[in-house]
Amino acid sequence: MSKNAQDIELVRGSGNIFHDQGDPDADVQQMKGILAARIIGILNNKGLSVRGAHKKTGYAAADFSRIRNADLGRFSIDRLVRIINKLDEATEVSVQLAPRAKVSAAEVHV
Repeated sequence: MSKNAQDIELVRGSGNIFHDQGDPDADVQQMKGILAARIIGILNNKGLSVRGAHKKTGYAAADFSRIRNADLGRFSIDRLVRIINKLDEATEVSVQLAPRAKVSAAEVHV
């Protein structure tokens, strides 16, 4: 093993990249990302282009382009769920609530 490999620090993520980067809306961003990934999977599985998705759902082809490019700022969670439903897919969302762990100032890494 080279000396450089020994100098690598392993940092375990929280499971939410947005949280790890300090995004104040980390949970919302993660949920949007999960829903967008599902939409992209549906489009791929059904062989739908953005124009084909527009014809099937009535949502603008530009919306599907934004979803494919992970440009999710214009989308709410409920809008993404409605898009999935229009693509003839069932949607089931599960939310787990837990107390947020308190982090001391010494533990915060920027």
